[in-house]
Amino acid sequence: MSSDRPLSWSAIFAGAVSALAIALMLTGLAAGFGLTVSFAGLASRAALTAFTPGLGALAVAIQVISAGIGGYLAGRLRHHWPEAHIDEAHFRDTAHGLIAWALFAIAGAVMAVAVLAPLARELAPPAVDIAVDIGEPARAAHIAAQAAFFAGIGALISAFTAAVAARIGGLRSEDMRG
Repeated sequence: MSSDRPLSWSAIFAGAVSALAIALMLTGLAAGFGLTVSFAGLASRAALTAFTPGLGALAVAIQVISAGIGGYLAGRLRHHWPEAHIDEAHFRDTAHGLIAWALFAIAGAVMAVAVLAPLARELAPPAVDIAVDIGEPARAAHIAAQAAFFAGIGALISAFTAAVAARIGGLRSEDMRG
């Protein structure tokens, strides 16, 4: 295959789907240990009182591991570019990882909305009830801000990880072709 096909959409989709499946599996595994790291769990009243930086770090780890494996697959499964300069191959590989991560993130968000929307009334009690359960409205706002911080940090680190992993996968693919 020549360099006139800079994107390998099949590799990108394979990386994104794999990342999503791994994230779901790791989230299920964490739930099996009694930890609440899913969107549905973090939106519940009990999770607001139970959220800790450790749970946030676990959610970040799940994002990073999933994105790394998905990015690696996107880079490893991509088309061969025999005519592409090494800098161009580097860019294309990292782009594959970043696009796979973006699809993974969007699909995860769509799945979260699809799961949470039917449960919105049960998961979102009046703000006064949440504040009473937690102790005060400022604490509820602080916990929500912490959760948002960990989600943002996880997104940034996992995007970077997917891009780097895709380049590693691309290099490995090039090594295998000799």
